[in-house]
Amino acid sequence: MKRLVALLLVGIALHATAQTHGDHGLPGLNKNFEEPEAWMERLDVEPPTFPRPADLVEFYVGPVTTNQYFIDASTLSVGTDSVVRYVLVVKTSGGATNMSFEGINCKERSWKHYASGNNDKATWTKSRAARIEWRLIENKTVNRHHAALNRDYFCPAGNPIQSADEGRNALRLGKHPGAN
Repeated sequence: MKRLVALLLVGIALHATAQTHGDHGLPGLNKNFEEPEAWMERLDVEPPTFPRPADLVEFYVGPVTTNQYFIDASTLSVGTDSVVRYVLVVKTSGGATNMSFEGINCKERSWKHYASGNNDKATWTKSRAARIEWRLIENKTVNRHHAALNRDYFCPAGNPIQSADEGRNALRLGKHPGAN
């Protein structure tokens, strides 16, 4: 009988709290809750102008790599879909230079390749998989540049930077102030 009375009192208390506080903070009692909209990627993304050496900002990837990694700071952007997009330039220890236009979805911890820079250093070749393929960012020992960009520069605490200037500042500082 005492349990029944206790349960009845708890129910009355919850009902009274919901009435006076508008159901805020009480799981299951908010009748006006709406599911967030499903994420939609912007699909009209075009590669930016080709990178200029003066716009390249080197970033630290880790002690194991022999490559140099750069972001073209002039191409850094945060889309209306919350994807951080940029041009990545990788200079290998053998002297080759690779350029790619990419994006990071911070919430999903994934990245996408949109286009590759051509040898003419003026044009892009769009990736055939750009419309569909997001790849999980893995924190590997080798080729961990996506993990570094995600964790240390563009996705502090798993959230996208708010502006290109915030990302450029993180690159300039060597790490985002909010990064773990």
